[in-house]
Amino acid sequence: MAIEIKAADVMKLRKMTGAGMMDCKKALIDAEGDFARAQDIIREKGKLVVAKRADRSASEGVVVTKIVGTKGYILCLACETDFVAQNGEFTASANEILEIAVAADAADRDALLAVKNAEGHTVEEIVTEKSGQTGEKVELAYYARVEAPYINGYVHVNKKLGTLLGFNKEVDAEVAKKIAMQATAMAPLSIDIDDCPAEVVAHEKAIALEQMKQDPKNANKPEAILEKIAEGKMRKFFEENTLLNQAVVGEKETIREMLAASDKEATVVAYKRFALEA
Repeated sequence: MAIEIKAADVMKLRKMTGAGMMDCKKALIDAEGDFARAQDIIREKGKLVVAKRADRSASEGVVVTKIVGTKGYILCLACETDFVAQNGEFTASANEILEIAVAADAADRDALLAVKNAEGHTVEEIVTEKSGQTGEKVELAYYARVEAPYINGYVHVNKKLGTLLGFNKEVDAEVAKKIAMQATAMAPLSIDIDDCPAEVVAHEKAIALEQMKQDPKNANKPEAILEKIAEGKMRKFFEENTLLNQAVVGEKETIREMLAASDKEATVVAYKRFALEA
């Protein structure tokens, strides 16, 4: 005898899992009305979707941030299509995971994936379940936490890129926001020259030197002279790719100079940025 599945039961399961109506009805039928088993079926379906779509690119999604006192949190929940990313439920899921991160004060992405919510499900399981609900590959593409005396941040209106900045002291909120917006738009590699990745600096310097050697005008110049010319090119590189040395968009002054004009003792001590790449 076929078990009767009431519309109210389907709605209840949908509220519990966020899955589609037909998926919820089928899960309840397969589970013979057992809600716990039906939830497991939906989660198992999520794993199946993940396996089938493992080679797909999750290049859409949403970036969300939250600042709590001296700590800031940023994460990106990614999916395959903008259609899913723009869905309010998807953004709600990203914020749900963000709240779990804040409550646990998760140190990094791996730690966050292992954290359990109030119902005992890990973030990794929640993400997998979201794949089952959407029918797309869904993944926690990025997560980071910053800690500093003062934090400000910015998420672009399209929710595809955002930044958290930590300052050594409280600074004017408008100045901090402007710097966060610039970092989001201009994607500096580091805060300053000293923390620019050594391998990046070495690579750029090698390219600059090779360019000097390839230029016929430099054919007879000593290596030391070429080194000096390359150093000049590196100064330009640092001006374009380190936050404090970048020129404020539309202005001649640098971010460092703008910040000093607001507070001579203030500086940026932490920086995390993420952008979805199409």
